[in-house]
Amino acid sequence: MARVLMKGCEAIAEAAVRAGCRFFAGYPITPQNEIPEYFSRRLPEVGGTFVQGESEVASVNMAYGAVAGGCRAMTSSSSPGISLKSEGISYCAAARMPLVYANISRGGPGVGAIQPAQQDYFQATKASGNGGFKMMVLAPSTVQEAVDLTYAAFDYADRDMNPVLLLADGVIGTMMEPVELPEMKSDEEIAEIRAKKDVWACKGHKLDYANRSWIQPGQWDTVKMQQWNEAAAKMYDSWDKDILVEEYMIEDAELVLTAYGISGRICRSVVDMLRAEGYKLGLIRPITVSPFPYSSYDKIDYSKCKAILDVEMSIPAQFIEDVTMGVKDRAPIETCLCSGGNIMSREAVIEAVKKILG
Repeated sequence: MARVLMKGCEAIAEAAVRAGCRFFAGYPITPQNEIPEYFSRRLPEVGGTFVQGESEVASVNMAYGAVAGGCRAMTSSSSPGISLKSEGISYCAAARMPLVYANISRGGPGVGAIQPAQQDYFQATKASGNGGFKMMVLAPSTVQEAVDLTYAAFDYADRDMNPVLLLADGVIGTMMEPVELPEMKSDEEIAEIRAKKDVWACKGHKLDYANRSWIQPGQWDTVKMQQWNEAAAKMYDSWDKDILVEEYMIEDAELVLTAYGISGRICRSVVDMLRAEGYKLGLIRPITVSPFPYSSYDKIDYSKCKAILDVEMSIPAQFIEDVTMGVKDRAPIETCLCSGGNIMSREAVIEAVKKILG
């Protein structure tokens, strides 16, 4: 298929449409505004529905309702807007609703800055809402990866009956790159996907406990609630097979960089640049940050590796906690950090590398 030049947010929205998304509800916030703007034009062309909600809370619950009716649906926001959606996301997890949503993250805390950041890592991977539920969280480093992961997210969500998050920082959302778009799902394929949900979707079934037509996000019966949590835990454990990670030139590395999203992309270019100067660098870049590729850090030769360099656009560091669990005290971990809307630079990473390796 021919490649086209697209902005990240618009490419994410187009990938969702091609995956069969036919409902979107959202509310404006920088730097993700192009997602709802694109959906507002595109969805009517394919018989879908776009709604600009009166708030983030309204928008996530509209998307929840569309998913409960059997429709592939999506919402999106940036950092503080995602916080407002967290209750609705938790409800979707409780009701086993396959919602897909995107966080085009910005600086914080609070309203913060409208520029890119990676300060939502804990929120995305550890506490996306109350109740301790987990989700698959996909973190692209290119616009092409954002397209591919968005397209796949709807299949993951339907398979697990669980929300899926695309965690893309504001750089990915606003930059333009050539992308190859996936095939558009046909009307027949979309109808088949919806038909498989008829057994539980809100379509006028008799109200009883035998089906899920009322989609109540909770259980007053504590025994049933624990059973639900136990079943969910088994599902989370099954995600090991879905782990995606880039392991780049780590076999002989004396220093391994580790980062995700745009920071991971910057680190790969640093590896190439400094390898040309004789520095033995490698890179581990998680693409799924939940589930996290802890086992990738077992592949490092710690007899050669002097240190791990955690690179992230967050102060204090957040991603580093999962890195620490993967490294298991086998090498010291140093950091190269920025935050609040400042974008990581290659120069900063190079300086950190040379400081460690002398």
